[in-house]
Amino acid sequence: MNMGSLADRLSWGEIATRHTVVSILLLGAWLLVLTAYGTRDSRIIGQGTLEYKRVLESSLMLFGVFAIVAIVLRLDLGRSFVLTSFPVAAIGLVLSRWGWRQWLVAHRRVGQYSARALLVGSRHSVEHLANHLSGQPSAGYRPVLACLPHGTSGSTIGTASVPVAGGLNDVTAVLARHHVDCVIVTSSDELSPLAVRQLGWSLEESGTQLIVAPALTDIAGPRMHTRPVAGLPLIHVESPVFAGRKAWTKTVIDRAAAGLGILLLSPVLLAITIAVAATSSGPIIFRQQRVGLGGETFTMFKFRSMRVDAEAQLAHLQAEQRDAGNQVLFKMKNDPRVTRVGAFLRRYSLDELPQLFNVLNGTMSLVGPRPPLDAETKAYEKHNFRRFLVRPGITGLWQVSGRSDLSWEDSVRLDLYYVENWSVLNDLILLGRTARAVFRGSGAY
Repeated sequence: MNMGSLADRLSWGEIATRHTVVSILLLGAWLLVLTAYGTRDSRIIGQGTLEYKRVLESSLMLFGVFAIVAIVLRLDLGRSFVLTSFPVAAIGLVLSRWGWRQWLVAHRRVGQYSARALLVGSRHSVEHLANHLSGQPSAGYRPVLACLPHGTSGSTIGTASVPVAGGLNDVTAVLARHHVDCVIVTSSDELSPLAVRQLGWSLEESGTQLIVAPALTDIAGPRMHTRPVAGLPLIHVESPVFAGRKAWTKTVIDRAAAGLGILLLSPVLLAITIAVAATSSGPIIFRQQRVGLGGETFTMFKFRSMRVDAEAQLAHLQAEQRDAGNQVLFKMKNDPRVTRVGAFLRRYSLDELPQLFNVLNGTMSLVGPRPPLDAETKAYEKHNFRRFLVRPGITGLWQVSGRSDLSWEDSVRLDLYYVENWSVLNDLILLGRTARAVFRGSGAY
C-alpha cells in the first residue's frame, strides 16, 4: 500500500470536512445576520433598492468578520475558500432575491399579494394617492375603500373607481364592516393630529397598519430621513445632487463604458452601416439638433431609419394622424416613412447605438432624461426645464416604462423623477432593465 497516497487522501478528507463544517456554521450565521439587518422586512421586499442594499451590507459585514477571525485564529481554510465564498454567496443571494421579486411583482400586477388599503383624507389628496397606487400595483398596496370629508357611500373616486365608504368620522365603522390590511392617512384640514392618534389606537387590537402619506410626491426613499423632534416626525428631504464626486463618478463611468461599448460593438456597427447603405439611399447617420445639459443644443447621432424625405412628409402626417396622448411629440405606429431595415433597428433600439459617440464626447450620458427637440420645449412649463440639470441619456425611466407607447406628459414626469432622484446604483439597475426591454422589442416604433 502506498502510504503517501493514503496520507494525501486523509489530508484532503480532513480539509473537505473542515470546509463543510465551516460552511454550515457560516450559513447559519449568515441567516441570523440577514434577519438582524431586516432584509425580510415586508416593507422593503419587492420595491426599491433598499432590499438589495441591506443584503449586500449584511453579507459584507459577516464575511469581513469571518475573514478577520480566520486570520487571527490562523484557521487553515485555504485562501481560495475565503476569497470566493463571499462574492459567490452574495451574488447568488442577490440573484435569488431578484428572481423572487419578479415573481412577486408579476402576481401583484394581477391583484395578488398586495395589502388592501383604506385611504383617508381630503378628496384631492385621496384621489392623487389612489391614482398613484393603482397605477403602480408592484408597490404592493391596492386601494379598496376611501373615507372623505362629507363622503357618502355609493360614490367612487380616482381613475380606478375606488368606492367611497363614508366620511372621516366613519373610519372605525368602515373597518368593522370591511377587511383591510392597512389604513393610509393623507392630508386633510378636517383630520386633526389627535384624530390620527385616536385612529392609531383603534387599530392596535386588529393588527391593521397605520400609514401616513405626506404631501410629497416623486421623491425616492434614500433622499428622505425621518427625525423625531419634540414628538413630531419631521421628514428631512435631501437636495438633488448635480455636481461633485457623485456626478464626476457618473461621468467617468459613462466615458469608459461608451469607449468599451464602441470597441466591443464595432462589428455590429459595421453590419448596420452596410445594411442601411445597401437598402436605401441617403446618409447612414441621421443628425438632429436636440436640447441637452443647461438647455444647450447639440447634435445627436442615430442610424438613419427613415427615407430621406421624412421631414418633408412630417407636416402632412401630423395633420393626418397625431396620437391623442402625444400632442407635443409626434409618434406614429406603422409610420410609412420608416424603411424595412429601419423598422428592425427601431424595434430593438439599434438605431441609437451611434449615441455612444455622444456619450464619449460628453453631450449625453448612458442613463438620463430623453433629449427633447427644441420645438418640444416651447410647450414646457417652468418646472419642466429641470430636465436640463443633467445630461440626457441613451436610456432612462421612459425607455423601460413603455418607450414610444408613453404619452409626452408621462415621459416628462418620468424624466423629472430621474433628475430629482438619480444615483449610480439606480443607473446600473436601469441599464439592466433596458436590456430586457430592448430584447422584448415592445413599445418601440
